[in-house]
Amino acid sequence: MTHEGSETTGVLIIGVGFIAGAHVGAIAASSRAELVGVVDADPARAAAFSYGNGGVPWTADLTEALARPEVDAVIICTPNGTHEAIGMAAAAAGKHVLVEKPLATSVAAARRMEQASATHGTVLMAAHTHRFYDYGRSVAEVINSGEIGTPHFARLVINGGWIWPDWNAWMIDPVKSGGHSLHNGVHLLDLVTWWLGGEPVRVFARGHKQTASELGIHDHLEMTVELDNGASAICEMSRAHRIGAVSQRELLVLGDAGVIEQDLDGDSAQIITESGIGLVPTLARNGFAIQLEAWLDAVRGGSAAGALGGGSAAGVLGGGSAAMSTTDAVRAVALGVASEESIRTGVPVELAAVLAGRDA
Repeated sequence: MTHEGSETTGVLIIGVGFIAGAHVGAIAASSRAELVGVVDADPARAAAFSYGNGGVPWTADLTEALARPEVDAVIICTPNGTHEAIGMAAAAAGKHVLVEKPLATSVAAARRMEQASATHGTVLMAAHTHRFYDYGRSVAEVINSGEIGTPHFARLVINGGWIWPDWNAWMIDPVKSGGHSLHNGVHLLDLVTWWLGGEPVRVFARGHKQTASELGIHDHLEMTVELDNGASAICEMSRAHRIGAVSQRELLVLGDAGVIEQDLDGDSAQIITESGIGLVPTLARNGFAIQLEAWLDAVRGGSAAGALGGGSAAGVLGGGSAAMSTTDAVRAVALGVASEESIRTGVPVELAAVLAGRDA
């Protein structure tokens, strides 16, 4: 759907915090999308963001913005705990939705969003941008090619220093964010599940408060995932490491015919097989831009995001991008919820129970 008299999809940004800038950059780079407005609960922030982005219409009134005929779709960049209410309102207004991960902070809320999208015939997609980053796509393409055989183990580490503005940041409030497993750890949980190609059955996690004991979240996570195809994964995620400006990424995927290894400084990952050592070709496109185009494909095709892609690396689309289906997005929420529950209880958590909607 495009707004009347235009070949572009009119996009409204909801929430003008840090991540909104990356989405606006993707819109600016696209020939198929146009930024037609911004909404923020803080009128001053909305006005300032508008001023810095061509003076597009701004408002603090979400209902008024969703009623505008030039708005075809919305990108939700608000705190995690608000995603459900805003997503439901957007679907009811007939607007397509791209929502920053996680889709919601509970499986029940995620399923309500999924149902609302289906009821109103709109596209719903969660912005799990790491699926569209160079390293995520490179690994998925190699697995999909069969070059390392069937993958059976993955280890993914993403560590870095403190990135949040201050101690009042909503990201470190477990009620507003859902906890670090849902806010940041969900990237890793989703990626390893996607790469390994099975359905997760069990999560066991430990969390540490490394920056300060007063934190409401565990800013260092160790998470293990077991899948129904016998594969398993170990994930480590931290925003507590020092020095704050230094980042670390380690990636290892073991297959029955080869190995993929990749460090932070090399998007050209190594592939190690019996025939020798090679490289995954470097992919140099912007992950947010690729993600936007995948979403626009769904919007223009009139199909639900749930029809795009699958739960494995076989869901890679042409050009190396990958759609994030609603099924995958709900499962990612379940993985994050299970991780947080495992940290609280100290025992492994079965995904079946979480996906059954036991959480509120």
